[in-house]
Amino acid sequence: MLSKKSIRPLLAFLLFISTNSLLAQSIDDILAPFKVGTFAINGEARVGLVYRDSLIVELDAANAALEKAGSVPALPMPANMIQLIERYEYGLKRRLYEITNHLVLNNLLDDGQPAWVHGLDSVDTLPPIMYPGKIMNAAVNFYTHVNETGTAEEIAAARRERRENRGAPYLFLKPTRGAVIGDGDSVVIPYGRNQTDWEVELGTVIGTTAKYVSADNAWDHIFGFMVTMDISDRGGRPPGGFQGVDWFVGKGHDTFAPMGPWIVPKEFFGDPMENLRQTLDVGDQRMQESTAGDMIHSLYELMEYASSLITLYPGDVLNNGTSGGVGMGTSVRGEQRFLQDGEVIEASIDGIGKLRVNVSAEKSRPQGTGAQLPPVNSYRE
Repeated sequence: MLSKKSIRPLLAFLLFISTNSLLAQSIDDILAPFKVGTFAINGEARVGLVYRDSLIVELDAANAALEKAGSVPALPMPANMIQLIERYEYGLKRRLYEITNHLVLNNLLDDGQPAWVHGLDSVDTLPPIMYPGKIMNAAVNFYTHVNETGTAEEIAAARRERRENRGAPYLFLKPTRGAVIGDGDSVVIPYGRNQTDWEVELGTVIGTTAKYVSADNAWDHIFGFMVTMDISDRGGRPPGGFQGVDWFVGKGHDTFAPMGPWIVPKEFFGDPMENLRQTLDVGDQRMQESTAGDMIHSLYELMEYASSLITLYPGDVLNNGTSGGVGMGTSVRGEQRFLQDGEVIEASIDGIGKLRVNVSAEKSRPQGTGAQLPPVNSYRE
């Protein structure tokens, strides 16, 4: 008796023969899952489909090959990732499924790969979205991240109080262009700043416009998921003047928003509140590891709260927060530990992939009048 695994490709092939079409319309019709990303190929940024986390298929060329086969009508391809996301639920998803089935049925991912199928090592992986309209981050949204610097008793009390009174989520904005970098790029420690910290987060990519969306309906407005990092400067402001918490100093530097390596459409990932596992390593040391069970507010509650403040648009990114184990905390390692020049950070989420970035410290003092963020040691040490 044929297994379900062996029957599906056979049924898909018979469908193709009988109708001379690859009209895949749902996840049950597709012969291989895919991810989507942006890649520099021959010096040009191009949208690509990702298979097996190792093969990059140029979307334009793959669609042209499908259309040349004569089985589908002509359809222009998106010029960038935001256009892909905007059109995904309006006919483009079906075409990407048809392209995938064409690739599989003609063995184009295996023997005799065409020139527009590339090995991952032969292309430059760029940020998947260049660039999001906005990046929203949840602050202190994991119980293990509540009070990472107190005594054991203080930490336990703070986390217990938070469970009893979750309150509303706290969201903040990060810059996009300038802050966003991709896999293999470098996080730059600003000159003289010595408390640069790491956080791994799940990046939820908005798929359709949402305003006042309820948590119960939030899934309908999601396109997919990627790995993100919220790099943070814990050095604070210099003395004098305004002395409140400065989120721009803490979160807004260039290169402080790594994203990637690609996006997994939601139908190939499933519910993050059931299967999320995210980790972060600095070098060979595991710093963070957590699951959705540690989250204070669910991803869908975050979306409800965010959309009550501002309209969410396709290509916007909502990061779910991070767990215990950040550099400023003492509860995991017993002491604070910050990023150093030359280190490597690797953030991973099961089912998505690994986002790897280097760490580079600025060596030269910036020139200016003094109306700039000074080195930490000029006012803290």
